[in-house]
Amino acid sequence: MKKALSIFLFLFISIGTLMAQDTTTVTAVSDDISEDLDLEAVASVFGESKDLEDFEKKLNDPESKISNLDLNGDGEVDYLRVVDNSKGDTKTVAVQAVIGKDKYQDVAVIDIVKDKEGETTVQVVGDVYMYGDAYIVQPVYVAPPPIFVWFWAPIYSPWHSPYYWGYYPPFFSPWRVMARVSYRNHMYNHHSRYHNSYNHTSVRINHNSVTINNNNRRNDYAKNNPNKSFDKRNKGVSNKAGLDKSNRASTKNNKASNRASNKKSTSNRAKTSNTKKNYKSTGRKTNNNWQSPSNNRSHTSPSRSSTRQSRPSSSSHSRSTQSRTRSTPSVGGRSRMGGGRRR
Repeated sequence: MKKALSIFLFLFISIGTLMAQDTTTVTAVSDDISEDLDLEAVASVFGESKDLEDFEKKLNDPESKISNLDLNGDGEVDYLRVVDNSKGDTKTVAVQAVIGKDKYQDVAVIDIVKDKEGETTVQVVGDVYMYGDAYIVQPVYVAPPPIFVWFWAPIYSPWHSPYYWGYYPPFFSPWRVMARVSYRNHMYNHHSRYHNSYNHTSVRINHNSVTINNNNRRNDYAKNNPNKSFDKRNKGVSNKAGLDKSNRASTKNNKASNRASNKKSTSNRAKTSNTKKNYKSTGRKTNNNWQSPSNNRSHTSPSRSSTRQSRPSSSSHSRSTQSRTRSTPSVGGRSRMGGGRRR
């Protein structure tokens, strides 16, 4: 009984260990507010817009869910307003989160630059508080965006969003904040519908826009939360590009660790299987014609037919006994067996 109980406990512990080792652990490698608004997605919808009013609508579309930003912490995504700060040929646009009554936070600035050859370049510059220093996304569009025509029209009318806290356009209905891993998957599906490419640089091509935007910058959230700036949230990382690089390295290491863990569990499973069968491995590769000991028993043990031939049958033993009885001489005309009847 004790032996059976010991075997049961051994198998129970072994199976539990294998199940634990087979589990693949997925680690969330980043939990930063810069993950809540994908600037590449901002660049993609900018290229699909016909003007800045349309751009603001696309940023806040409840169907597209481009943003997952909730700076005021009310559980709902903040409305993003678009403010045109352009002056002359310096076209620059600020994207601001509406976080309270007369409270706004700059999220990104979009610079639109036209060179001497007539080529237009777009740069989406993340706010230093949100994305770190010099985080710049430079999209390469498959086709010229229609909004370029609007920017470089002979008569240009700047756009300044009329919406503020408590007053939003009819199409806008705030949605609940998604888990960051869900938002990343959502953005992956969003980018799969476009064929644009995105370069990341630290060099800003429009130096005039820096002065213009600094004079019109809103950073109410940053003022109230000075300890939550990017450099304090992410020690040793300069901007989101560096954070993404660190995340990719962590993900790669996690995958390698999981593969090693799964390989080890497979080896342990094989050892447990051999232990159950009471087999001992010799470490040598087996022959292709190898057979288990149970199959070899037919070659080593005697067959049933040979057993029957070597063992005397009961009938032959009986006949031998009778012959010995008949050959025994009688004494006084009576059989020793007492089988005769006395007269």
